[in-house]
Amino acid sequence: MISVLESGAYLIGGREVIPDGPKAPAEIKSKTGKDTTREESRQQTIAYHILKEHNTSGNMDKLKIKFDKLTSHDITFVGIIQTARASGLEKFPVPYVLTNCHNSLCAVGGTINEDDHMFGLSCAKKYGGVYVPPHQAVIHQYAREMLAGGGKMILGSDSHTRYGALGTMAMGEGGPELVKQLLNQTYDINMPGVVGVYLTGEPVKGVGPQDVALAIIGEVFACGYVKNKVMEFVGPGVSALSADFRIGIDVMTTETTCLSSIWRTDGTIEEFYEIHGRKEEYKELNPGEIAYYDGMITVDLGKIKPMIAMPFHPSNTYTIEELNENLMDILDDVEKKAVVSLDGAVEFTLKNKVRDGRLLVDQGIIAGCAGGGFENICAAADIMKGTYIGSDGFTLSVYPASMPVYMELIKNGCAATLLETGAVMKTAFCGPCFGAGDTPANNAFSIRHSTRNFPNREGSKLQNGQISSVALMDARSIAATAANKGILTAATEFDGEIHKYQYHFDANIYANRVFDSKGVADPSVEIQFGPNIKDWPAMTQLPENLVLRVVSEIHDPVTTTDELIPSGETSSYRSNPLGLAEFTLSRKDPAYVGLAKDIQTAQKAVMEGKCPVEAKPELKEIMAVIRKSYPETGEGNIGFGSTIFAVKPGDGSAREQAASCQKVLGGWANIANEYATKRYRSNLINWGMLPFLIEKGELPFKNKDYLFFPGIRKAVEEKADEIKAYRVGDELTEFTLKLGELTDEERQIILKGCLINYNRV
Repeated sequence: MISVLESGAYLIGGREVIPDGPKAPAEIKSKTGKDTTREESRQQTIAYHILKEHNTSGNMDKLKIKFDKLTSHDITFVGIIQTARASGLEKFPVPYVLTNCHNSLCAVGGTINEDDHMFGLSCAKKYGGVYVPPHQAVIHQYAREMLAGGGKMILGSDSHTRYGALGTMAMGEGGPELVKQLLNQTYDINMPGVVGVYLTGEPVKGVGPQDVALAIIGEVFACGYVKNKVMEFVGPGVSALSADFRIGIDVMTTETTCLSSIWRTDGTIEEFYEIHGRKEEYKELNPGEIAYYDGMITVDLGKIKPMIAMPFHPSNTYTIEELNENLMDILDDVEKKAVVSLDGAVEFTLKNKVRDGRLLVDQGIIAGCAGGGFENICAAADIMKGTYIGSDGFTLSVYPASMPVYMELIKNGCAATLLETGAVMKTAFCGPCFGAGDTPANNAFSIRHSTRNFPNREGSKLQNGQISSVALMDARSIAATAANKGILTAATEFDGEIHKYQYHFDANIYANRVFDSKGVADPSVEIQFGPNIKDWPAMTQLPENLVLRVVSEIHDPVTTTDELIPSGETSSYRSNPLGLAEFTLSRKDPAYVGLAKDIQTAQKAVMEGKCPVEAKPELKEIMAVIRKSYPETGEGNIGFGSTIFAVKPGDGSAREQAASCQKVLGGWANIANEYATKRYRSNLINWGMLPFLIEKGELPFKNKDYLFFPGIRKAVEEKADEIKAYRVGDELTEFTLKLGELTDEERQIILKGCLINYNRV
């Protein structure tokens, strides 16, 4: 089904893979008549060419990327624009699209969600952007329909910013990286590795894009095979897939922790652009005759079976057939993993869902950037035609990804087919994907064609004793399950016909509703603020010396951004930095906020010119121990704050609030064995936080300990490889940390205290 090479590989003529090794050059010569070096062949990938065209540094090892377009949604754009405004923003220098697909229900928090939308509309007018009103489209579907272009690059403030299937290299990052682009700065990274994904064959009936995606994720996530690399989809199997099918695989590449994705393009993608009235945006993309990849994943599409990702991660994958054959054993394994994921906060089991040897599901959802595509919903309608979901507890909700998709489903009758079964059709909304819509009942089990199934991602709250859970599946198998009244069923068991429907894009839907400034700014427009939209609090530069208190210690194998700052209804406060910060780690470590605010009182005293020891008397003994070895440490050269330890933080969402909420509560650092994603580490840096690394093993400190970092500012300035630190007890106990590679600009941001300070004149 899927194989992964341990070495790199050469791709010859787009159709033959030669593993790297001593014999590779001779084999390549015999097949092509040409000599080549590995470095020459590295430059023949699609990814290399696109990155080269967008690199402004002149050095392909150290990239400084300028993107063609930007996109954000209503959880992130207020903070981004507020940061850019504080840094001197006058006009959006590139097309910037503001969609409203996360807080679009406006059902929580009074007026604050719609206040954010009106803020976005007024900013689109003032600075020359595009505003997509609520319910029109989810962020990524609008980007596919209206923004993507062959050979282009798009940066989005959402982790699932992936348009590689359309020939666009897209990346999801935290808001500060978009701020840099708005201020004509660059996206700075080392040249990433490129891993080939070589597709052969074609999918069997009943297998959809989510099945292929989950099979790949299950194979590569745990080993980090594509972490921070670009996945490049090649091979003859690409041409066996429709545009929608490719898009459905592509959007899920985020869950592998790769940096970005790109696909070879062909007439199918050319037709996609033509259907959407943008044929001029098509560009044929293929690797060169001899292209070298840093790894190679081979996928036989014909052997992929319907898949399921069990709670609580997209990589916890099985075939549905395997699950049904080993049901109790797999459910037992899920319960064991739940003990780790849920910290034993609530009792969790799915064994009570077993009826006559089959797994009973409570809810089905087909939604968002992954599930809400035209072909997915049409296939679901065909599978469910003439059936009924029943009048018991099982429910099915379907969210088309955009109004043009919804319109076509109405015209071709698929919407009516679904509604007749008892399913509910809803408007474009990302809520089910992050816990702000269709939250199941306590102890319920939901199957979803969406992007993530992290703990609490469906909306339950451990701190209130609530827990439900999500498994990821393809829309086709969700439909087969719904047709079977909620009994988990693979779509390959459906013996009817799944038709191919022609899609017609109605551009008038957007033309009649979306505000498009055409890049023309109107400085006379007054920005519309709501009472919940607040400026960022003042942040100070990195002091000469630091005293940090450890205020949370997390030993889970991976800590998601949802655990660092919960999703769901808390997103209503995304435009209020201090208001949102009250929820930081609330579902993982409820004591965090109080402990962070407690030590922050000392730093506030320093910033006000007062004595930190008077504000926090406990520090008197701490400072006495420090001054025995460092007598010069004191007034004018010291700062106070907090840090957390996590084994591997930052998997999941790109949202910057996972870092900024720690910062506004006085956080100065994270300490980790490694960071799950580049984007989370970048968020820490852009908020002036030190991304410390510590070797795996027993920690030299514990939660609530005080740590002392002498000369930390000098160490950052002088690019020290190792950072000397001490645990403060009855005496100082030394240990060593590292910061990892930092660009000169990143060092300056940390020294200034945050990106806002770095840019502020």
